[in-house]
Amino acid sequence: MEEFEIKFLEVDVPELEKKLLTIGAKKVADYDYRIMLFDYSDFRMDKNHAWLKLRTDGKETTLSYKERIGVKNDVSIGKDDGMKEIEIVVDDFQKAYELIKSVGFVIKREMTKKRTRYKKDKATFDIDFWPQIPPYIEIEADSLENARKAAQEAGFDLEKGLICSASQVYMKYGFNPNDYSSMTSKEFIKK
Repeated sequence: MEEFEIKFLEVDVPELEKKLLTIGAKKVADYDYRIMLFDYSDFRMDKNHAWLKLRTDGKETTLSYKERIGVKNDVSIGKDDGMKEIEIVVDDFQKAYELIKSVGFVIKREMTKKRTRYKKDKATFDIDFWPQIPPYIEIEADSLENARKAAQEAGFDLEKGLICSASQVYMKYGFNPNDYSSMTSKEFIKK
C-alpha cells in the first residue's frame, strides 16, 4: 500500500491548531511514541531506502515495513515519489521486539517523538515534534491529490510541500540519522 502524505516544515503550532479547528478538523489525540527501526546486519534494506519499524504509544503498537519510492537523492529533500507502507497492529511491543531480533534483524536506531493528530473527512493532519528540530506537519489522505487539497484548505503553499521521510527532514537540519543509534528526547547517541 502506498502512503500519500505531504510535509510542511517549521509550523507555528498554536496558529496551525487554530486554523485546523477553523476548517472543521477535529483533534483526535496527543501521542508520545517510542520507535525502533530495524535492518539486516548488512543494512541491505537501508541500501534500498527501506526499514522495518516497531512503534508504540503505550496503548497501540504497530509493526511496519516502509520503503521510499522514487528516491532521487538525500540532497533533493522533498522530491521522492512517495512511500510504500505495509503496517499491522501487534498486541505486545516487547514480544514483537524479541521476535524481530530473533529472526536476525539488528537495531538501526531508537527514536522518540510526540504527535498531535487532527482529522477532517479523509485527511489526517499530524503535527510532529521530533527532538532537536522544529515541529512540522504531515498531511495524509487516500490520494496525493486529496492530501494536496487538504493542505491548501489548511492554508499551505503546495510549492513548500515535501514528500520525504523524517530522516530526510533531519538531514535538512544537519543531522544524519545513520550516524546515531539513539535520537530520543533524552539523548542523541552517535554510533
